[in-house]
This record gives sequence, structure tokens and C-alpha cells, in this order.
Amino acid sequence: MTVIRCVALAIALSFWSGAASAADQVIFLVRHAERATTPAGQPAGRAMMGDDPPLADAGHQRAVRLAALLASAEIKHIFTTEYLRTRQTAAPLAERLNIKAIMGAAQDPEPFVQQIRKASGNVLVVGHSNTIPELIKRLGVTRAITIADNEYDNLFVVVRHDAGEPTLFRLRY
Repeated sequence: MTVIRCVALAIALSFWSGAASAADQVIFLVRHAERATTPAGQPAGRAMMGDDPPLADAGHQRAVRLAALLASAEIKHIFTTEYLRTRQTAAPLAERLNIKAIMGAAQDPEPFVQQIRKASGNVLVVGHSNTIPELIKRLGVTRAITIADNEYDNLFVVVRHDAGEPTLFRLRY
């Protein structure tokens, strides 16, 4: 089954089960796509690129796939951190939907959470392996989430309901 079908099925099952209503919010969360590698002999992520490496070619391709996957997900808001790799991951979808991504500090998740909660409509959040699990937790999901350093293909779907705990789907793209 393709990822698109998996996402559609997961969301459809949530709505079909009566667990979701028109007022529910769907939040898509991803780690940034593959970043450019550091030249041999240099500390990871620092070298000539500094602390803010861009996406690798594979990362740009993944960002385009993400845009195709979420193009019809009725996303109204896109949030990224201040780092280039998160902005580049979100860029193809933002351009496709004509949405200006909102940047926030990676080290301070609370403003992100507040903005997400206040946002009307569905949301995409592009973060990091160490920030996405914390955001999911602050959105009310009690299940512990970890993202390995070499994982770039997680697509977390959090359905926030009017009442009760949110529903979490973990997919791959």
C-alpha cells in the first residue's frame, strides 16, 4: 500500500470511527529531510556548513515527495524552526499551497505549541529528531516517541479532538 493510501486510510478511519468531527485539527509533524553530509575528518554538522547545513539532494527529493503527499491535506499553516534544513523541507509544500511558513526557535517549543493550538485548520510542523517527540508530547499524546539519527521518513499525524486524548498515527514516507 502506498504512503498516500496509508495516510488517507488512517485519517479516514479516524473520521469514520466517529472519533473526529469537523472541529478536529490534524497536525502533520516531520523531521527535516536528509541534510548534506559533513566532509570527512570534520565534526558532524559543523565543518564548512557551520551549524546550519542545507539539505542533501536526497533531502530535496524527500521534500518534494512530502509536498506531493500532503498537497490535498487541507494544510492551512506551516511551522518550521530557524534552521535552513527545516525551511527547505517545508518549502515545496509552502510554495505549492502559497503559504508562508512561520519560523520558531527549535529550543523553545512552547510558542510552537501555542501557535498550533490557536491555528485554525490543519498544520504541518517541520522540526528535528529531538524536537518533534517533545512537540507531540506537548500536544497531549502520552505515548513516548523517539526518532533515530538516521530516520528521515517518519510522518506523524496527530488528530486533536474537541475532547479527550489526541490520536497519533506514525507513518513512513
